[in-house]
Amino acid sequence: MAELAEMVAFLDRELKVAAITDYPGAMNGLQLSNEGRVARIVAAVDASLPVIEAAAAGGPGLLLVHHGMFWQGAQAVTGAFYRKLKTAMEAGLAVYSSHLPLDVHPEWGNNILLARALGLIDPQPFCEHNGGLLGLRGAWVGTRDDLAEILRQTLGGAVHVCPAGPETLTTVGLITGGAGSEVAKVAALGVDAFVTGEGPHWSYPLAEELGINVFYAGHYATETFGVQALAQALAREFQLPWRFSDHPTGL
Repeated sequence: MAELAEMVAFLDRELKVAAITDYPGAMNGLQLSNEGRVARIVAAVDASLPVIEAAAAGGPGLLLVHHGMFWQGAQAVTGAFYRKLKTAMEAGLAVYSSHLPLDVHPEWGNNILLARALGLIDPQPFCEHNGGLLGLRGAWVGTRDDLAEILRQTLGGAVHVCPAGPETLTTVGLITGGAGSEVAKVAALGVDAFVTGEGPHWSYPLAEELGINVFYAGHYATETFGVQALAQALAREFQLPWRFSDHPTGL
């Protein structure tokens, strides 16, 4: 068993939660406490009802998620939201969420882990947002089709490609999750291709007009890396077992 307060202090410090501006509904940090003791760690992308129900089995624990319970802001404690809270509290399951702090973390972040998996050369932070840098940009040697195939193999699913830029790639920008709306900003930074999870419909025709390749590789699929790396590091630090609760959305 480990002390929840010590685990939260470790996470807040290592993820630099207080220093990174995020969407208010992200509520980065501890979102739901328990009685103060943790016997196991569960990692998941979303704090959805099915995930919480699955994670609740097994005794007091800590659920680490990328997308927390409060994306819709203040809401009545009824329906599925009530069931999520009730299930977690009865099981002694605490919930800790990390959105942008986990995306941009230089060791455990979704961006850096996907960049390494794709073979980006010397990836460096880029694309400013609210005083921080959202993604990574690096050199890449290969064709558009090569990158699409590596993405499919790495993520295990379909990749939707907007083939509007050069066929041979030399620079790739990457922002995991739902960053397709940043296509104009990314194109202005001079990359041949932009890898992200998903984007609004208008991002595709805009990419065509801007002459940039965009790879929509799946919001969920591009954000499974960080929570697993974070859970593994936390488990090692506090000598606890951990597992990943995989609940893909297909989006």
